Amino acid sequence: MTSLRKLGSSDLEVFPLSLGGNVFGWTADETQSFAVLDAYAAAGGNFLDTADSYSSWVDGNEGGESETIIGKWLKARGNRADIVVATKVSQHPAFPGLSGANIKAAADASLRRLGTDHIDLYYTHFDKTEVPVDEIIGALDELVKAGKVRNIAASNISPERLQESLEFSDREGLARYVALQPQYNLVSRDTYEGDLRDVASRAGLAAVPYFALAAGFLTGKYRPGATVDSPRAAGASKHLETERGQRVLTALDEIAEAHNAAVATVALAWLAAQPTVAAPIASARTVEQLPALLGVADLSLTDAELSRLTEASAVRKTA
Repeated sequence: MTSLRKLGSSDLEVFPLSLGGNVFGWTADETQSFAVLDAYAAAGGNFLDTADSYSSWVDGNEGGESETIIGKWLKARGNRADIVVATKVSQHPAFPGLSGANIKAAADASLRRLGTDHIDLYYTHFDKTEVPVDEIIGALDELVKAGKVRNIAASNISPERLQESLEFSDREGLARYVALQPQYNLVSRDTYEGDLRDVASRAGLAAVPYFALAAGFLTGKYRPGATVDSPRAAGASKHLETERGQRVLTALDEIAEAHNAAVATVALAWLAAQPTVAAPIASARTVEQLPALLGVADLSLTDAELSRLTEASAVRKTA
């Protein structure tokens, strides 16, 4: 049985891969989504990541489709107590921003869609710097005190605002962020490594990185001359055009072959081994895509392999 990881200073214990819910109601319909969720749970997975805005970008959608599918699945399987549900606020078309009133209204709407009385981990999806941190933390604290939210977290936030938020929570004795969701992967390291990771590390926050596979590039299916049918193909294939991207693929291929593992598994294993990281997020449209993601729970890379990938993915300064 895969051992669970403690999520920062919280009482949550999570599987080392968080299943991304961004595809539910987008590229995976309800039947496909249920199949993926069933397979993830059967493998010991317990950490679902969604947002109230998923998938409002699809024609005909309003936002909240992913939460609704997850809520129906939780009800159908009767397993709410076994699942750690994370969702986010600030981007839903009907509930935009991080005003105190909006945070509370959006949380109630998420709870209705999820069919539950509490959210285990509630993220501010994108920080809104026009809103003072005391208003944001104050509203989140009210949700925690009301029992609607167990733990709070932040995503897409600057080191300065994160530090200010933590200091305010500590000073006022209010709910405090326990996790951070940054964009972080082998070909996108600059956003997180540095000041943001330093703040997270000092504060004991767990990182739960999104775009862990760089929109699919780090699955290895994007190769020179290959055509990939995916809504995210353009974003992923841009990495092929860089020397860095080629170096990373070469290193991933060799290490994957040595372990008889999928390229995606190796990319996730590197991420899972980085300081502060508790569980990378990756999504699957189909059950067939899941094994490569779930493999991260059982793959330990050697120090030499980790160093090789770190070196291959470093930004090299030109003279």
